[in-house]
Amino acid sequence: MTPATLPVRADLFSVFILLGFVQGLILAYFFLSHSGGDKRPNLFLGGLILGMSVLLGDVWLGYTNYMFRVLWLVDFSEPINLLLAPLAFLYIKISITQREEKANWLHLLPAIIYFLYMCVLIYPQGNAYKYNCNISAYHPEMEMMVSSRYGSDWMFFLKDRITDLTALSMVMYNLAGLYFLGNAFKKERLSFFTREKSALSWYRNFHLELTALVIIYLIVRLSFPHDLGDHIIAAFIAFIIYATSFTVLRRSLFFQDNNVRSARKYEKSSLTQEIRFTTLKKLDDLMNSEKVFLDPGFSLPMLAKRLGISTHHLSQILNEELGQSFFDFVANYRINEAQKLLRDEGSNFIKIEEIAQMVGYNSKSAFNTSFRKLTGYTPSEFKKNAVK
Repeated sequence: MTPATLPVRADLFSVFILLGFVQGLILAYFFLSHSGGDKRPNLFLGGLILGMSVLLGDVWLGYTNYMFRVLWLVDFSEPINLLLAPLAFLYIKISITQREEKANWLHLLPAIIYFLYMCVLIYPQGNAYKYNCNISAYHPEMEMMVSSRYGSDWMFFLKDRITDLTALSMVMYNLAGLYFLGNAFKKERLSFFTREKSALSWYRNFHLELTALVIIYLIVRLSFPHDLGDHIIAAFIAFIIYATSFTVLRRSLFFQDNNVRSARKYEKSSLTQEIRFTTLKKLDDLMNSEKVFLDPGFSLPMLAKRLGISTHHLSQILNEELGQSFFDFVANYRINEAQKLLRDEGSNFIKIEEIAQMVGYNSKSAFNTSFRKLTGYTPSEFKKNAVK
């Protein structure tokens, strides 16, 4: 019996998924090529995006019926199902802790074992077997070919349970990531859904996108028999890739002339990595423990003197390590402190002007301008919302 083929299907889903596949490959290359040194977490994010792209390619082939022309590729991407959730978790964990442990790689072991299992039992199977796998997934109404497969029935247990294993992996790692992020926000004394600008905001938003993917995956798997709903899952994966690309583009140095000028300004600096590290630790202690920014006369030379470093080097550290000018750096601390006071019911009797002075502002207008710039609200609006 000759394997049947079907006409190629071209619709909005097929185009959206194909463009997501191409965009994902470009984005994965970007992250993987920028994964050295302190950008090591990009290795995991690049691997995650690459894995997503490969899955998009697999789904696109099945959805458009191109898979009938390349039967040897049927189910080629299945091991990646067990790879994505651990990579997402490791990316967030290592990015926040800045610590990479050898034990982290054990999270990838299930995917590696499943890949070896596929290499031994599934990939070498004949085209007739793979043809039947393809139509059972996407066209269960079609007649299967008479075929034989090598291996006993019990050997196919893992293959038959890959959907359940994938769901289990996604749910477990998503909950682990949520728990880890929740603790990270608590350490920063921030609400998980805070609107304040924080280094954790990107990881939270990215994790929420992945949470939505888990929910969509579970709904589709419960709603559709076989793999008939894969194009819906793939479309959302493509959306995540598009959203990540947009964020990367928005943060690109191409649109940040100040950063380029800053790099040139400090091109001949004698600042060492050791001085950077030591200064950042002292800086964190001064700002969070002693709250030196509450002094209205607080200045760059004053801070540099307390840190035992030149104003030039301190300015360079703020620009290159934190991506902020001195004034923006101080404003963040002062406005965060003001938000705490405005939320505190015990401070209800304190006027806005007094709070401005308490956090280091001599001018109410300067306080209002900085507050609105960082929070999107005026101090009065923020206080009303906090009371609600």
